[in-house]
Formats: sequence, structure tokens, C-alpha cells
Amino acid sequence: MTVTPQPEPRHADTDPDAPRPGDALVKAGGIVFILGAVATLATMAPLFLDTEPFPSYAWAVCMLMGVGFAISAAGVLRSAASQRSAARASQA
Repeated sequence: MTVTPQPEPRHADTDPDAPRPGDALVKAGGIVFILGAVATLATMAPLFLDTEPFPSYAWAVCMLMGVGFAISAAGVLRSAASQRSAARASQA
């Protein structure tokens, strides 16, 4: 006779659709990154089209790509820290 292991009961904190710490930062960082990417494309276009380049503040908007990446990285680190602390709590 073979014994089939029973699945563990699902708890509210293990719901895969529940928002986790850091999810909002990753989403916000992605949006900011996309805005920076669009600004970069728009700023670089005059260089290839032989038109008047944009002023320097337009180039500063391109830095949103780096800011968005940093925001997303902070969200990933926050999520990892939360998972690490949950793993420690479950071992104790």
C-alpha cells in the first residue's frame, strides 16, 4: 500500500495573488523606466533626423531610466528581505 502525502493547507499569507512587499516598488520602477526609455528615444531622434537637438533639460529626463531601475531594484531587495525573514520565522 502506498501512502500519498497530503498537501499542506493553504494559509492567507501563502496566497500567490496576494500583493507582497516590494511589488508596488517594482511596478512603479518599471513605469518610470519606460518613461525614461521613451524620453531617451525622443531625445535621440533629432540627432538621426538632422534637426535641432532638444535643450539640456530634455536630456535630464532620460535619467529616469536609471531612477526607474533603482526603484525596481529596491523593490526586489525589499521582497527578498521579506521572504528571508519569513523563512527564518518558519524555521523557528
